[in-house]
Amino acid sequence: MKAAALFVKALEAEGVHSIFGVPGEENLDLVEALRDSSIRLIVTRHEQAAGFMAATWGRLTGEAGVALSTLGPGATNLVTAAAYAQLGAMPMLMITGQKPIREHKQGLFQLVDVVDMMQPLTKYTRQLVSAATIPARIREAFRRAEEERPGAVHLELPEDIARDSVEEAILLPTEYARRPSPDDAALVQAAEAISKARHPILMIGAAANRQRTTVALRAFIDKLGIPFFTTQMGKGVIDEDHPLWLGNAALSDGDFVHRAIDAADAIVNVGHDVVEKPPFLMRKGRRTVIHINFSSAEVDAVYFPQIEVVGDIAHTVERLTDALQAQEHWNFSFFDRVREAFHKQLEEHASDDRFPMHPVRVVDDTRSFMPDDAVLCLDNGMYKIWYARYYRARQPNTILLDNALATMGAGLPSAMAAKMVYPERKVLAICGDGGFMMNAQELETAVRLKLDLVILLLRDDAYGMIRWKQAEMGYADYGMTFGNPDFVKFAEAHGAHGHRPGSAGAFLPTLQRVFDAGGVHLIDLAIDYSDNHRILNEEIRRLSAAV
Repeated sequence: MKAAALFVKALEAEGVHSIFGVPGEENLDLVEALRDSSIRLIVTRHEQAAGFMAATWGRLTGEAGVALSTLGPGATNLVTAAAYAQLGAMPMLMITGQKPIREHKQGLFQLVDVVDMMQPLTKYTRQLVSAATIPARIREAFRRAEEERPGAVHLELPEDIARDSVEEAILLPTEYARRPSPDDAALVQAAEAISKARHPILMIGAAANRQRTTVALRAFIDKLGIPFFTTQMGKGVIDEDHPLWLGNAALSDGDFVHRAIDAADAIVNVGHDVVEKPPFLMRKGRRTVIHINFSSAEVDAVYFPQIEVVGDIAHTVERLTDALQAQEHWNFSFFDRVREAFHKQLEEHASDDRFPMHPVRVVDDTRSFMPDDAVLCLDNGMYKIWYARYYRARQPNTILLDNALATMGAGLPSAMAAKMVYPERKVLAICGDGGFMMNAQELETAVRLKLDLVILLLRDDAYGMIRWKQAEMGYADYGMTFGNPDFVKFAEAHGAHGHRPGSAGAFLPTLQRVFDAGGVHLIDLAIDYSDNHRILNEEIRRLSAAV
């Protein structure tokens, strides 16, 4: 059989359902092999969007999503998506084409060393130099992508290798793999440190977002009564309506959550590492930080834990729960005051009638309508902080934030992939005008795929987060504003439906109406970020200091 056909059969053996990508001359044999396969080829308008979709597929399913490109510029367009998956621990396989390696007649035309380029951005990258190695290379790529810590992998399939003849020999995935168990001595140390502390606190990060870990953490919290907070990428691991939830570390410092961190003398850090932007946990000599993760901690100026329990996270939490009892000397009264002050601040501005809309009102209206299992996919911008702080996630993987690479342009492609994974759920892409326009062309893809998808475009005609930072640094407003198209007409030109609420009161009915209607809808909503400084700086610090 042709090697390209063997490649596709190996992908089928891995359970691949869909491939996202842009075809090119050098991968036409692979595209032809897909024609009669069980795998759906989803043609996007840009390779970066294909990569974002594949990464999100991996994030939601645990199975590596697959992105396809040709050589040269097609492959370089996958670079940002590779970093997005690698830093965000999302399993993804990228397949790129290449010129014939035995003989080609085009000199250096479009020739880039893609394998070398992908080396620092992936867990595994190889050029296929023999058709006979295809099954082993694909099996290894998927194993690397999906094992903890998940991430990006890459295979390059040259044109002449794809056309070679080869015997079929598929390697099937391993049915069961034992996860490493935590060290007994480390568990004893961790349990003793938690028991002896007076003000222990639990921090939940991205790697805790696994079904068994969620169950284990809920049992830990309910048995011991230890308050918890989450990182941005840990949102929803535990229902944020839980009475012991202290909030989200959406800001790096100075927030209510950080007042609780400052008061804690033992921090149990489950599933977080320094790739995900951390709160500033470390104050040398003042507290014990306990690291619970699949891998040991990467030491950093803001993170150097004293105790590390390395192994399967769920198993570690289960054993800690069994080893611990609630202690009479534990004192959470300060945490209770922090929670009360935080929740009081959350309630402010929820009914603010100003227009353009106040971000708290936008978040509150969104939360009031969206079901608990709805999926929100956020691009990167000022609104991400507001949603991280104010939107209470009630189930895992229901608010997808990227706080590792924190790239713009991922919101719409991510939402498209989420809708494909969960066709029965409501999915909302939340984008700023800056980030949306970086992959706005995928509106056509969403319409072509007949997705029921809503895009909430928060328009401030500027790079709002950087504008806020510019003001924070004392610089005059400069270089942050831009013009925009008429987004309603833009949506309609792509075959979608466009809407522009004219008042704060009109937003929620519009949101309800477009979800009921089905199809692809874009809501162009003007947003007022003038309170960024007051609420995220002056008000938070004043109130948290009062606590």
